[in-house]
Amino acid sequence: MPHRQPSAQYETERLDALRKLELLDTPPSEAFDRITRMAAQLFKLPVAAVSLTDADRQWFKARVGVEHTSIPRELAPCANVADSCRMLVVPDLQADACYRDSNLARTGVRFYAGAPLMTRDGYCLGAMCVLGQEPRDITEAERAGLMDLAAMVMAQIELQHAIGRIEPSSGMPNRSQFIEDMSDLANERPRGEVRLAAMVNLATPEQISDAMRAMGTAYLDEVVEEAVRMLRAALGPGRKLYHVAPTQFVFLAEPGADVQRFCDWLGSWLDLRADAMTARFVTTPTIGVAPFRVGQSDTLEVLRDMHSAAHDALDGSHRVRVFSAEQNAVFLRRFYLVNEFGAALESADQLRLVFQPKIELSTGRCLGAEALLRWNHPVLGEVSPGEFFPLIEQTSLARATTRWVLAQALQQLAAWRDAGLTLQMAVNVSAVNLTETDFCAHVAGQLRRHGLPPEALALEITESALMKNRALAMKTLENLSAAGVHLAIDDFGTGYSSLAYLQSVPARVVKIDQSFVRDLDTDRHKRALVSTVIKLSHDLGRRVVAEGVETAAVATLLLAEGCDQAQGYLYARPMAPEDFERWICAKWTLPRERKAVPPPVLACA
Repeated sequence: MPHRQPSAQYETERLDALRKLELLDTPPSEAFDRITRMAAQLFKLPVAAVSLTDADRQWFKARVGVEHTSIPRELAPCANVADSCRMLVVPDLQADACYRDSNLARTGVRFYAGAPLMTRDGYCLGAMCVLGQEPRDITEAERAGLMDLAAMVMAQIELQHAIGRIEPSSGMPNRSQFIEDMSDLANERPRGEVRLAAMVNLATPEQISDAMRAMGTAYLDEVVEEAVRMLRAALGPGRKLYHVAPTQFVFLAEPGADVQRFCDWLGSWLDLRADAMTARFVTTPTIGVAPFRVGQSDTLEVLRDMHSAAHDALDGSHRVRVFSAEQNAVFLRRFYLVNEFGAALESADQLRLVFQPKIELSTGRCLGAEALLRWNHPVLGEVSPGEFFPLIEQTSLARATTRWVLAQALQQLAAWRDAGLTLQMAVNVSAVNLTETDFCAHVAGQLRRHGLPPEALALEITESALMKNRALAMKTLENLSAAGVHLAIDDFGTGYSSLAYLQSVPARVVKIDQSFVRDLDTDRHKRALVSTVIKLSHDLGRRVVAEGVETAAVATLLLAEGCDQAQGYLYARPMAPEDFERWICAKWTLPRERKAVPPPVLACA
């Protein structure tokens, strides 16, 4: 068989793949020796070897029947296997024009069979070979057996490679190796020297998930392989690249590197990658840079700082971000709040509800109240709902939070109704609640538990809550509406498809967001917009509630435009239950539907 010469690029990449495995010139291993003995026994031959093709030699990781550990690569049959990536069988070396002058033939070897040792990315490391001193043929069963033994060798190589300091998917040093090398750096560089570390984050978790769902895990492998090639080319042979997470790579800047120049270079690399990578349309790569002091900074904190900076870069126009202690403090507070809120739900004295009245503009009567959650943390004190609630909505706590609010609000409403106050209670609902298959049943159960009619409850839903799993969310809303629960579109005008949702959502009420109501008396553009929303809502059979009403002038304009109800500081701030009761008694005499119950709690005139 003619000896095929591989391309120079393939040979360079093949040798690189071989050396990354760190197998050459390593001590014997029983795992490889066992496979080699099996090969000799299967073929009933005296010689077998796991032969790795180096630049100028064949080195034996395992061998049976041979004393030397290597032979020259020139004219070696295993070299042909490495070049061709195919099994090679030579029935008689001395009768073969290619090998009659080889070292093997001169030592009396007549028969050779070698199966390629192939890596997952298509590089042949060498051969699983058997040799004999007599010419012979090979059966198909023997061919298959030799290929199986070669596969066993590669499985063992990959297993050893995966254990310890190498990331199997890329062949690069892993997180453990980075930690060890950072520790060793103190022995090489002056202690306290400021260095820069960079983390390349190829994609967000959501992008990884979407790509894998659409194209499978092989696509992610391709993205990683492309990034490794480009990063290694950019860093050069003297710089070490670490694969610390599925789509994250870390490396150090040169000693004395200027932060701005380093970031500019990283930005240029991202631009180059964007032009060349196949994943440029479906991933958002970012880079986080973290300064550290040699021998003084904790390596795990350096990794965390780089990760934090890479994540922060997603929110800006520059995809390279240097770690900021101030931004990190904001993140740590958010993380702390989320962790603490779970304990608050279980506590008896951290969470409470306050109530803001809803006023009928034409009569000035209070028709209902909106229940609003407040949190008094034992250490932080009052935490703004604008700070904690958006965080909670993104976690598994959202379900439990809504159920806590609903239970407390309906309990309060039942107490008021028993006292003769026939109000309607509004409760905010998050996106996750609309995807709960049992949410409608839970709401109905809570109403029955407190002896309340369905129309006594209004659930307020933002347009953004309908963006996720819209079909299931709409089904939940239809079931709630059919059960008699009132629905309201909250913060109308701030979503993405307001008019489409206004038409399709089975809501009785549209609440105009306060950003459109504020300064309504001085802003003619807002006035025109609010007037249009009111008319359109009325044409579709919806009532309209304006949020954030703070002045009598705004209230007068809203009434003139036909707005039905209003909320805002003009009437009252959110109040504790007892304050709400005093407020409503002081404002007017509320029509009551008294029940046969003990004397009412409220003694309004």
